[in-house]
Amino acid sequence: MTEAFIPPAKPIIGEDEIEAVTRVMRSGMVAQGPEVAAFETEFSEHFGLGRASVAVNSGTSALHIGLLAAGIKAGDEVIVPSFTFAATANSVALTGATPVFADIEPGSFCLDPASVEASITDKTKGIMPVHLYGHPANMKALKEIADKHGLQLFEDAAQAHGASLHGTPVGSFGTFGAFSLYPTKNMTSGEGGMITVGDAEVERRCRLYRNQGMLKQYHNEVVGLNNRMTDIHAAIGRVQLTKVGDWTKKRQENAAFLSLNLQGVTPPPVAEGAVHVYHQYTIRVPEDRDGFSAALKEQFQVGSGMFYPVPNHRLQPFQSPVDLPETEKAAKECLSLPVHPSLSQADLERIVTAVNTLAKAGS
Repeated sequence: MTEAFIPPAKPIIGEDEIEAVTRVMRSGMVAQGPEVAAFETEFSEHFGLGRASVAVNSGTSALHIGLLAAGIKAGDEVIVPSFTFAATANSVALTGATPVFADIEPGSFCLDPASVEASITDKTKGIMPVHLYGHPANMKALKEIADKHGLQLFEDAAQAHGASLHGTPVGSFGTFGAFSLYPTKNMTSGEGGMITVGDAEVERRCRLYRNQGMLKQYHNEVVGLNNRMTDIHAAIGRVQLTKVGDWTKKRQENAAFLSLNLQGVTPPPVAEGAVHVYHQYTIRVPEDRDGFSAALKEQFQVGSGMFYPVPNHRLQPFQSPVDLPETEKAAKECLSLPVHPSLSQADLERIVTAVNTLAKAGS
């Protein structure tokens, strides 16, 4: 009998979420309304952010609107990692500004502060690290650089719900933080995003930009977008907030089991003072990563993900000759194993057996 396939990610939608959607549908209030407002308040409170949250229709919208609200415009430069999903650079480009690509640290896969400082020009207006795979970037060093050069600090926290550094939650370091609520993230609203912001005027501009440039109907103050979250999506997100803590604990337990038992590969390290929430459990496979991934599926029915085999600075819209050796190395070696909370103990043991067998065969 063939063993069931272990997917690399698995959204969790239960009866509670279905009932919440039904409740909203029956209420007749399905656009941005009381559910969105409640979700915003509960999101800030649940993650201990100490700042406001503004709900939007995607993580990309959260980044784009956050940048617009922070004053980023054509002619500006924002330093970003190249080793990330294209939405990071896209959001900068959509403001008319230029994304400038810096290298990553080999351990955390997040922005390397030294590379960031070397990338600053007289056009630089901001630095936007990504808390990649659920591991916080080196915010202390990045903030020191930002303060030294008079730059704003933004956070792409799309994959890092609940992550923290030295007790400070991600999403509360910069001018704004942006979270994704896509189905495969650590929690979801079906589709959506959240902007977390500490400055009242930046918050106000976020609310303007998401809603056609108006807070009062027909009194448009800026050229805005239609990036609102619906009450249907917010209702799903509110239910997921009550579960994400347990799911995160399970992800961390699964990661600990993998790190303890995997052999012949490099497991993801965790920086001192960092709380990793393991959106992905990413190992390095120095030789034939793609073949290793294929063998996991074909021989053991274990799924895996390659994030991100083409760095942003090599994508067609962003072609750049910049030298980013750690980024290039990670793009060739990184492989993400299943770590999601739906894994059983038998699943975890099969993942370990599969990886160790293939690693030994390749040694």
